[in-house]
Amino acid sequence: MEVEGLDDEGASSHSELYDDLQLVQQESVCLESSAPVENVFVDRKAVDKLTEGLLSHYLPDLQNSKRALQELTQNQLILLDTLDQEVTKFRECNALLDLNSLFTEAKIYHNKLVNIRKEMIMLHEKTTKLKKRALKLQQQKQKEELEKEQQREKELERERQLIAKPAKRA
Repeated sequence: MEVEGLDDEGASSHSELYDDLQLVQQESVCLESSAPVENVFVDRKAVDKLTEGLLSHYLPDLQNSKRALQELTQNQLILLDTLDQEVTKFRECNALLDLNSLFTEAKIYHNKLVNIRKEMIMLHEKTTKLKKRALKLQQQKQKEELEKEQQREKELERERQLIAKPAKRA
């Protein structure tokens, strides 16, 4: 018996089930033919009523079950779509967090570069001042050495002048 045929109108379902029941009966007759044959006569109306009773008993439950399964399948598809959307949102949030952390890291490194630049400027100023001071000290030292040299020359000249000169005889 097929489940797909259950949502059709009752008459077509009944006829399909009746056909299926006849096939089952024929198969059972074929199976019984290998066994000793007993002549069993079944009233056609009784078979129809039994079939109708069987169908009326199980068909509503089967149709309800089919509807419930279809509804569950539909709900499951909706849940899967919703879950897929949520996963996409989480991925986007993670991407944004990664992007934010990159911007934060870039800001930190920018600040470090600014500090290094300030330190380099300060060191350049200090070295310039030290060079000027060293030049001044060198010039002062040269000046002092020149003055000492001039002082020595003056002293030598004075000593030469102080040394007694023999008088010239004429």
